[in-house]
This record gives sequence, C-alpha cells and structure tokens, in this order.
Amino acid sequence: MSYSHQLRETTQRVKGELDPGTAAGTAGVEIGLNAAIVAVTDNEPVVLIIRSEADSAGATDGLPFGPFSPLQHRTFEGGLRAWVHRQTGLELGYAEQLYTFGDRGRHAQPGDVGPHVVSIGYLALTQAKPPLEMQHGAWRSWYHYFPWEDWRRGRPEILESTIEPRLREWVASQRGATPLPISRQERVRICFGLDGAAWDEEKVLDRYELLYEAGLVDEAARDGREAARQWSERPRLGVPMRYDHRRILATAIGRVRAKIKYRPVIFELMPDDFTLFELQRTVEAILGPHLHKQNFRRLVEGAGLVETTGEVKMRTGGRPAKLYRFRREVLLERPAPGVRVKPGKA
Repeated sequence: MSYSHQLRETTQRVKGELDPGTAAGTAGVEIGLNAAIVAVTDNEPVVLIIRSEADSAGATDGLPFGPFSPLQHRTFEGGLRAWVHRQTGLELGYAEQLYTFGDRGRHAQPGDVGPHVVSIGYLALTQAKPPLEMQHGAWRSWYHYFPWEDWRRGRPEILESTIEPRLREWVASQRGATPLPISRQERVRICFGLDGAAWDEEKVLDRYELLYEAGLVDEAARDGREAARQWSERPRLGVPMRYDHRRILATAIGRVRAKIKYRPVIFELMPDDFTLFELQRTVEAILGPHLHKQNFRRLVEGAGLVETTGEVKMRTGGRPAKLYRFRREVLLERPAPGVRVKPGKA
C-alpha cells in the first residue's frame, strides 16, 4: 500500500469529523504531517515508531503521521500534535519543523496514480515514557536504522567491513561516465570521512542519501531504483523503514546533532536534576562519539549552562555526585548558548 493510499485511509477513518467536501482524494495534492520524536533512555537515543504490516522491503516501522485538515487544525504544528496524541497518547513538548518532503516518487508503487503527498516533517524532543504508558508505538534506538552513525565505541565495524568496499565498487563503476561537478569518489570521501577526510557527525542525511543512490539500502530496492538491481548480493544496512521515513529520521538526527551545539535543546531530553556524567552520556548518545570527561565538564560549566542544586546523587560503589540543573538565564545572556563540543577532536 502506498503512502498516499494509507494517508487517505487514515483520513477516511475520521471522515465523519471532517466536511465531506474536503475528503482526501478530491485534490491533486495531499498534505501529511510526520513526527520524528526523539528521546534518550538508558544512554541510548531512541525514536518513537508505529508498527504496521511489513511492506515489500520487510519494513514494519514508521514514524507517527497523519493528514493535515484545515478545518480541524489551525496550524500544521497543531495538526501534528493532535495526530501524535491520537496515535500514541503522547503530549509533545518541544517541536520544530524540519523540512517539506515533496519529491514525486517518494512512495512510488506500480500503477499508483493517487494524489501526490507532500509531507511536512517535524523534530520533537521529549523524555521517553515507560512502555506501559504508551497507547501505541514503541521506542527504538535510532542506531538500529543507522548503525554506521554510532561512534561511541570507536569507528563502527560496518563501515570498514561492508559500506566502504561497496561504495568504492560503486565509485569504480562510474569510470568513463560523463564527469559531474562533484564526482562519486569525492562525495563518498566527504560524506564517509575516507582518504584523509574528517567524519562530520551532522551529515547523517547525506550519508543515507548516498547509500540510497548507490542502491545499498532496502528502500532503494523496494522503490525499484536501477542502482539496487546492479548488486547480486546487497547487504542489510540498518533496519528499513516504511515509505521515506528513514530519510525523514536522518534529517531529524542531523538537525538535532547540529542544534545542540548552538541552542540548549539537549536539556529538553534531561530530567530537571541531573549529574554532569548523565549530561555527558546524553550528549554522547546524540552525537555518536565518546567525549573527554574533563574537557566536557570545563566546557559546560565555563559556558554557564548549568548550576548546582546543592543536592547530591548517591552512586553504587562511588562517591556522591553533585546534582545540576539547566541555568535558564543563559538564554538571555547570549544568542547561541549551546554545548559547543567538537567530537572529532575529543
């Protein structure tokens, strides 16, 4: 079932609440709302997913989504919040618009002539609730979908064993073709930090798009891309997602990795009181690499991002740790109060 068909069915389920003249399918374009809802639990970055029947790629996981109704929803964000609450029971806190995903063929299906779907993607940050509090859906590590992005234990093995050899083979297959402004070789070098280039943790979407273009992810095969048919044996690179939701999630990960460096959004993922070690582990979970403990503490305290509560937290087998809280006054003191870590040099 294509995304437009499922979006239309979702709309029809609440059709009684809508004006019949606005039923989906009467126009050439439909507006969908997608949410990449991110939290950190047990030092793992997780995303809220909704599971449904497997598609042709075996993908069962998708992001919460629903149609925008101009009668029910005053704003896109209001519509998003309503759909997330209806599907998961979760009340969203911080949310920001990511991007508008409108390329034709995003959910290509043979014979699909339904209305074109334009999806407005959102990033939302929250604190993960226990599974029993969720009406529907589940929290799942975003590294299930992007295992090459997790550098907390060093360079991921999947890069050297699987991704790099396949990408080099893909680069070699272009030899003799018409030169492009940026060659495949240069794009691979920049995106994946090869041949002396530095790894940029923010290029999550660029890396996924390159793997899709090379036909190496399951979504490319499902969508009938020619590149995917060139591989006699295609590796399983992360867990696929329904429709183009892995692309939306990649956009969200790149956005939050960039944003925590210049805005204090990391504290949306933290409880009111926390230790500096807990804060560091949360930043590491989001960015991917391990950070130097003392450098991180000097940076956070020196930037005036936190203040002590005067309380301590007892730790098993160790000394009590000071409890801190986000110092909100920093928002008034300077325009970009983020955690300006540099993972590549940690």
